[in-house]
Amino acid sequence: MTKRLRLIPRSLFGRMLAIAALSTGVALVFAGITIGNVLERFVMRGLDERLDAQVAVLARAVRPDATLDRTRAVDLPDFGVPGSDWSWHVDGPAGRVDSGTTPPLPAPRPAAPPPAPKPGADRPPPPPGPGGPEDRQLHAGDTRASSGERLHSRTMEVPTPRGAVTITAIGPRRIVEEPLREAMIPLLGSLALLGAGLALATLLQLRFGLRPLRDLRTALAAVRAGTQRHVPDEQPGELQPLVTELNALINQNAAGLAHARQHVANLAHGLKTPLAALSLRLAEAGAGDDVRDMVDQIDRRVRHHLGRARADATGGARSRTPIAPAIDDLVAVLRRIHADRPIAVDIAIPAGLAVAIDAQDLDEMIGNLLDNAWRHARAALAISAAAADGVVTLDVADDGEGIDDAAIAQAMLPGRRLDERGDGHGFGLSITRELAELSGGTLVLGRSTTGGLLARLSLPLRA
Repeated sequence: MTKRLRLIPRSLFGRMLAIAALSTGVALVFAGITIGNVLERFVMRGLDERLDAQVAVLARAVRPDATLDRTRAVDLPDFGVPGSDWSWHVDGPAGRVDSGTTPPLPAPRPAAPPPAPKPGADRPPPPPGPGGPEDRQLHAGDTRASSGERLHSRTMEVPTPRGAVTITAIGPRRIVEEPLREAMIPLLGSLALLGAGLALATLLQLRFGLRPLRDLRTALAAVRAGTQRHVPDEQPGELQPLVTELNALINQNAAGLAHARQHVANLAHGLKTPLAALSLRLAEAGAGDDVRDMVDQIDRRVRHHLGRARADATGGARSRTPIAPAIDDLVAVLRRIHADRPIAVDIAIPAGLAVAIDAQDLDEMIGNLLDNAWRHARAALAISAAAADGVVTLDVADDGEGIDDAAIAQAMLPGRRLDERGDGHGFGLSITRELAELSGGTLVLGRSTTGGLLARLSLPLRA
């Protein structure tokens, strides 16, 4: 079943092209066979007429006693000429008479003698069938000469009182095949040109007819990229219902996303006041700087999500954030956090390389990747970035034990920890992947050249 389905093209263009090619090929073959048969019948009619004329001459030369009157048996042009493959022979109760050349057809069996007349009858019964030779039916046949050449014959039986006389005229089929071959060569060439023209017309028709589908794909890509909000409504009648449903789905998803963002904004706004009161209480109680720093971080996070909600609600554009300064700051923070693990960090980030990502989102994604690599590295980790085709690829590789292919998918699950040593909650990689996908990027895990884990983060160079 699978092999049979593979023979069917997957694209509409391929399917329609295959159907058009198959139907055109069948039509051209049918036309060639039909026209060839018509031409053969037309050319064969001329040969039959020449043979029938000789048969008619011989039929008039048959006497009532089943013998042939040689004075009336005239040879028409080409008949009786040795080596011309034109010949005739007459077979009857009196024996065989031929044109003088070797007969290519075997002599038929002699007809049975007519019944004896009844006693008292004055004359024999009339011969069966119509009277004149023109009214008798002729039969066609094919055979081969001793040289192997194909021959065509026409045969007629003439009834006489002594029995039936069989008259056969023979001619070469080459006078039919040669003009037929000469006619078929330009005919096949014309059919080939017609097939090429039909193929070109089919390609143009498919290109023009399927253009609305390509335009629809371009419009959907523009909606996905954010340059358009909806697919244009001006579409062909067959695509109009599909476009209507797509725009309705886009509106529904936009409404659901706006609703979710509103919930996030309400939650952040609800936490803002208690955090301010908590900060004042901690200041009055003389709490330590580390506690107040944690509260400040929470407050900055709340303000950040409030700003994102406002920017999304008003259609605000993403800012361009340089990568190198963000990584330098994060590496400095991680050196203090993991002071007990001195790790050599190799940074290769081109100066001025930036991505179309919010600065705090970029810090959160890179921070999760660097913290994960720092905790699992043995002695070193490498950070590199490069831009190509509108995408910035950031690689974070460590020299730790790494993970196998089966564990890579599980590492992306929220709350899933493959290594229970140390702190952590298993949300870093899943949050990083979610933020990357929301920004139009990807996160892929693999194995580094040193055997550890390689985290490849791809982010858009422009919004």
